[in-house]
Amino acid sequence: MSEENNVGLRENQEYNAQVTANTVFMNELKNKLPEYFTTSGSFDLEKFQENLKENNIDELSSGYQLDFIGKNLAKKQAGERPSTVIVPDMEHNEKPENKKSENLFLTGDNLEVLRHLQSAYQNSIDFIYIDPPYNTGSDGFVYPDKFEYTDEQLKDNFALTYKELERLKSIQGKSTHSAWLTFMYPRLYLAKKLLKDSGVIFVSIDDNEQANLKLLMDETFGENGFLSENIIIVKTEGRRYGSFAKTHEYLLTYAIQSNLTSLNEITVDGASFTYKDDLGGFNLTDLRNQNAGAFNSENRPNLRYSFFVDTNNKDKNGFMEVSTQKEGNLTEVQAITVNGNKSVWRWGKEKSTNESKNLIAREGSDGVIRIYQKYRKLTQTAKTLWQGTDFISNKGTREVQELFDGLTVFDFPKSLGLLKRTLEIGTNEESVVLDFFAGSATTADAVMQLNAEDGGKRKFILAQLPEPTPENSVAKKSDYATIDQISRERIKRAGAKIKSENPLTTADLDTGFKHYRFVEPNQKVLDQIEFDANMSLDLFDDMISLFSSENLSVDGKATGFDTLLQTYLLADNYTFETPVMMKDFAGANVAYVNNTRLYIITDAWSAENTKALVNAIGTNELTVQTIVVYGYTLPMEAIRELEIALNQLETKVNLQIRY
Repeated sequence: MSEENNVGLRENQEYNAQVTANTVFMNELKNKLPEYFTTSGSFDLEKFQENLKENNIDELSSGYQLDFIGKNLAKKQAGERPSTVIVPDMEHNEKPENKKSENLFLTGDNLEVLRHLQSAYQNSIDFIYIDPPYNTGSDGFVYPDKFEYTDEQLKDNFALTYKELERLKSIQGKSTHSAWLTFMYPRLYLAKKLLKDSGVIFVSIDDNEQANLKLLMDETFGENGFLSENIIIVKTEGRRYGSFAKTHEYLLTYAIQSNLTSLNEITVDGASFTYKDDLGGFNLTDLRNQNAGAFNSENRPNLRYSFFVDTNNKDKNGFMEVSTQKEGNLTEVQAITVNGNKSVWRWGKEKSTNESKNLIAREGSDGVIRIYQKYRKLTQTAKTLWQGTDFISNKGTREVQELFDGLTVFDFPKSLGLLKRTLEIGTNEESVVLDFFAGSATTADAVMQLNAEDGGKRKFILAQLPEPTPENSVAKKSDYATIDQISRERIKRAGAKIKSENPLTTADLDTGFKHYRFVEPNQKVLDQIEFDANMSLDLFDDMISLFSSENLSVDGKATGFDTLLQTYLLADNYTFETPVMMKDFAGANVAYVNNTRLYIITDAWSAENTKALVNAIGTNELTVQTIVVYGYTLPMEAIRELEIALNQLETKVNLQIRY
């Protein structure tokens, strides 16, 4: 019987109890540098330091690190396994518009969501955008994560003095900088692991935590991962309080590996081509390098060469063809001299020769003949200052109001223009987009709109806490009890609007989504999973139906089987899109996945079922590598019987028992 891949709820709880602040770091170190670990599993620091010295590396000579109350707790949280189960919204997911959708909406604490996604979605996300709490004092942020430890456990786990213990506990329910950093650290750490090596993350923030976020991103993604800190003008007249009228927010951009990340240029508003030739439209840009002080014939001699122009043959625009070869009576043209520096071209001679159709000469009013590149793009590299009506915060409010019949159901939503701009820069037509602070679901709306415009197949994954809407708010009065309800409703309305406005081009546009809830089991369930292994299972209630949506007090009409299966599937590296077949073995239905794995989650399993299963495997009717058994519902004798029967097969089958 295999002990590997224990991902049951009880097993996860037992694992979490052993996690320390350094668990994640040491596991990663062991994976990347196994040669520095002894047979007992300890790190050989002396050997490591000696090798650093041999390579002339002074590992502690300089530098700094971000430190804050709660950092060790945050590092422990980053290493913990999920303590929730995944409850499919069967009623929603079976609707025609959602059944085949590859978009996802995940309701729950985003820290738990990110933990669950680690198995199946690691290194698979192309683009992340988040708009986390700004910790302004008025945005409602307080540190929400629970301290599920006694004082003594906290003290022992983190080697704290009693004074330090009190400081750590002081962030609970607070909105201090330390509380905010403790909240953000594990979420950003886990988010990083989901990104592809070529992936990129955009994070919105304002002045309250901008400096701390920059340091935290530097630590998490590395200073080399930093791409840009963009300034977004969100209020042209400014917020009129304090010493200055505040007009801006920030958008920090980081990459996993900047050398592998390719950002797109953006479309220039109102841009058009002035000229046209056989190859299409173009504008002119001077081929001469404009910085003659830094780039000239002294340091770039290979870029200083002659062009030859037929001055007797001009078209209606005064353009003359150019060549790098002297022929006949052609006029020689050199890059001009500026302040005594002989200018050079931006292209080398070989490229100019090969790209001669994209070069042209024209005489200026000063009589000087200049060489121009025919610039054939209407795009440009994105600048770090973003301003315009598309980015104004009030525009985001109006966009949501339009979708919700004029009602203001969400405060301070991000504008579609901002999200579309980030997507335009950071995605391609097949990108997977993640936003784990979904809010009003602007990200999903922007993904669908961009797909409608360019025919893309981008997919979104959104996560949102079921945070109660404020009492007496418009949202509450409109029967939206939680923020995630607003998010999902916005996606539905936005999708319908996009399709109604573009009926001819959006027939195949995916505007649906699958919905799953990440739910912490109630105390009754938690009490029953903490059983003594020697006790009889017959003492317990139905340990499957306890995980139904009804018993977990959420909507969706999921059975306990649905919940347990989905939780196991994601932990076993199967995405939400993985198809599941049901197989019947003498009346017992078993889930069959990927033509390799069976999940036995039933309270009705007998010798007849075992016989039918083993016979199907033995006759090659069924290919099975692993069988996962939900251990609470099968008596030990049935498990032993199954194990014995599997051992008699010629083909080895891995048996896992989970709790």
